[in-house]
Amino acid sequence: MARPIIDIRNLSVGFTGRAGRTLPVLRNVDLRVCRGESIGIVGESGSGKSTLALASMGFLKQGLRVIEGSVCFNGEDMFARKLNQLEAIRGGQLGLIPQNSGQSLTPTMRIGAQMAEALELHCTLEKDAYRDRTIKLLSQVRLPDPEAIITRFPHELSGGQQQRVAIAMALAGEPDALLLDEPTTGLDVTTQAHILELLQDLARDRNMAMIYVSHDLGVIARACERVMVMYAGEAVLQGPTAEVLKDPAHPYARALLASIPRLCDPHLPVALDGRPPPPGGSGPGCAFAPRCALADDQCRAARPELLDAGGGSQARCLRHAQSHELTAGGAGSDPLHHRPDGAPALVLDDLSISYAAPGLLDRLFGGGGMGVPTVDDITITIASGETLGLVGESGSGKSTILKAVAGLLPPSGGTIGVGDGNALPEMVEQRRPQQLRRIQMIFQNPDDSLNPRHTVAEILAQPLRLYDGLSGKALTDRSVEILETVRLGAHYMDRLPGQLSGGEKQRVAIARAFAAEPEIVLCDEITSALDVSVQAAMLELLNEFKKMKDTTYVFVSHDLAVVRALSDRVAVLYQGRLCEIGPTEKVYGQQSHPYTSVLLNAVLEPDPDAAPNLMAEDVVELSPPARGCPFQRRCTRKQGSICENETPPWRETGGGHAIRCHIPLEEL
Repeated sequence: MARPIIDIRNLSVGFTGRAGRTLPVLRNVDLRVCRGESIGIVGESGSGKSTLALASMGFLKQGLRVIEGSVCFNGEDMFARKLNQLEAIRGGQLGLIPQNSGQSLTPTMRIGAQMAEALELHCTLEKDAYRDRTIKLLSQVRLPDPEAIITRFPHELSGGQQQRVAIAMALAGEPDALLLDEPTTGLDVTTQAHILELLQDLARDRNMAMIYVSHDLGVIARACERVMVMYAGEAVLQGPTAEVLKDPAHPYARALLASIPRLCDPHLPVALDGRPPPPGGSGPGCAFAPRCALADDQCRAARPELLDAGGGSQARCLRHAQSHELTAGGAGSDPLHHRPDGAPALVLDDLSISYAAPGLLDRLFGGGGMGVPTVDDITITIASGETLGLVGESGSGKSTILKAVAGLLPPSGGTIGVGDGNALPEMVEQRRPQQLRRIQMIFQNPDDSLNPRHTVAEILAQPLRLYDGLSGKALTDRSVEILETVRLGAHYMDRLPGQLSGGEKQRVAIARAFAAEPEIVLCDEITSALDVSVQAAMLELLNEFKKMKDTTYVFVSHDLAVVRALSDRVAVLYQGRLCEIGPTEKVYGQQSHPYTSVLLNAVLEPDPDAAPNLMAEDVVELSPPARGCPFQRRCTRKQGSICENETPPWRETGGGHAIRCHIPLEEL
């Protein structure tokens, strides 16, 4: 057997609690990765995935320490090395691609300067060779026009472009191994599929070891040869990817698979009951026993060892042979609460939005120098109690539309109306309290919307005071009632956002939005950073509110399976233009716009045998063409000059489904 480049043996990591007791975060973990091999580490938030990955770099977060075991890289103990030796390895022989590339790039430095910094730290090149090397690296990660990219600041790049820059920086030192912490979180389906293809090519060309940390089992199925499933800080299942994802020999892995919405299934996934134990709180037996349908007294009495489960897998489960009787995946039986024919709740009439500011002469003389609008010609009526899904690649205008509806961005044309037939004032400052109450927005990152200095009680008190005038005991009682609705409870009232997990923070954000008792809720990528079990619980929660309150949702997401699970209708956007709109089952059916087909075929399923079909080039377009079809430059079914010069017509397929395309319906 080849010598592993990363060799982790019997590693336990923990911290000292208030009572002086050592509380483990990782427990007796073994992991070996050889050159050219890719392994995925999966599990819920708090399972120890990122702690294990960072430990392989010889790094632990403040307060953590190694209790026992060792971490070796290229045969040498990482925790026995001095800091300057570790710094020479990190970013050089051992690269890291962080979860949020936007936050890892310095916002005040141009891309070229940041790449030069990485080269200076980890290469022996002369400074006059930095530019050529930077251009080569950016070309290698398939960034268009690298000469222009190096002159830009991070905020001038899309999320996919920022991620490619992060990959290029990680490759600057020509690493022997690469750690990838949620490398595709927040990316649209086509960008995600292309980046994974790129990473696989790079790993093969350079014979690199790869460790993927991800909650996206579709990514793991596509990119990894082996999988380690973690729960409560320990490996509970490990083995070949096909074996682990197709027929997992552990109840927890099967529960994770059941939590994943599927592109082929219109129902909500099954949420995993309960939550993982805190560090040191799992007791003497199996850590998963309180949530396991197969657990008995023997499971609760003693911690199981990793046992041979067949097919090359090992499972930390005494009942692994019976786990095959449990549901391995699929959807729950709870149907969606459809309301497609209700009274209008939100009306977008010929809406256009532009980020370009008019020049001085335009403002003085009323010129139309706004250029091509970012979003144009959006006309949609959303019924009361309906969920409309907005889908499309990054830069398609989804979040821009939400911001305009919320009053955070002024339209450059058209109107936004509500159910009473009145147009909303453009900006949030101009709206009356009742108008503000009707529309609430839940953002992608709760850290950006929750005040870190306010407790949960203070966060919830703001809308309750503003809209209901509550105070004293009535305010407290109502806050607790709302928290219980999102399955948190009164003991969270005194906590700060920094004391909550990602899923808990998102629940607080949802609680604050629903505290106003809104008619319309705008959801902007609210599940993208959540693990699959929390995501399933979140979708279930949104569906419950829809049933109880007749809430109308506008749901933006890159995850097309999540959109299918929650939405009554779907609108497909490309470059701020509508391509297709209709009932979910119609849009996801056989007859689709060529761009919709590109999106659906790029989806990564948690099945190693289901490879995506990349039907369009990996191109980021900065703006739509001045005339013709917005998708013309990437469409593999382009009809010639008509697509270049004429705006495509809407073609009705029936049942409220329409496709905007020059291709005849019978040929789609």
